[in-house]
Amino acid sequence: MTESEQGRGNNLPVRDVPIDWESLEDAFENNAPEVHSYLHLVSGEVLRVVDGIADPEMHARIASDAAYLRIEPVSSREQYRWMERFIPMVDEPVLRGQLSQAIDGKGAFRRFKDVLIGFTADRERWFAFRSERLRVFMEAWLAAHALHAVPRPTFPQDASSPRASTGIAPEALTRRKGVDALRQQLREVVEGLGSRDLEKVIAFAEFVKARRAARGFAVRPDAQSAGDEPSDKTTDEEPPTDIDPPSSQQRTAAR
Repeated sequence: MTESEQGRGNNLPVRDVPIDWESLEDAFENNAPEVHSYLHLVSGEVLRVVDGIADPEMHARIASDAAYLRIEPVSSREQYRWMERFIPMVDEPVLRGQLSQAIDGKGAFRRFKDVLIGFTADRERWFAFRSERLRVFMEAWLAAHALHAVPRPTFPQDASSPRASTGIAPEALTRRKGVDALRQQLREVVEGLGSRDLEKVIAFAEFVKARRAARGFAVRPDAQSAGDEPSDKTTDEEPPTDIDPPSSQQRTAAR
């Protein structure tokens, strides 16, 4: 079914939106009950509102604004099923066993991630698998709301702009300064750590690096249409809110 047919099936005109795919993926992944994400139907930007932090009046205005569409994140239960489906794809029997044990009971998402820290290749495959599942959900959600993703606009260079003189966009310069400050802060923190804590920091840094690399494996529709390479990104968010997954006995009975 094409986007036009889907839109007609919902009695809605199909609308072109320049989707910010990375922000939309974050919104679909984060199902914490206090986090509410909205897609702006003109700019394609994703706005995130957090209970207890955002002004309640602002939250109410956004929720009632027709220019914003509330994003329905993937449930923890569905994301738990992704872990179940991924485990049989792992070739190493020992790792398969460790992952099966990790998802048994509360805290499954965190334990699953911790097990994969020691298996770089399988960790990258997991994040690629997860990103692909998120992409499928995002595309289905867009189609259900008669939204057609289009490439985000690029703006012409101005000869007098910082981009023209330095080759770097102003926002990129600001971002670079922020990154440099964070690296300096990280160095100061690391200097006060012992060897055991340093090992933990290195392990987590490798985990984030592998996640960023895996994100590049997920081909995004806007990158395909624009002929661009998919962009890498990192995230400092926690895994989705844990549910109480079924025990191993319950999973066996369900099968």
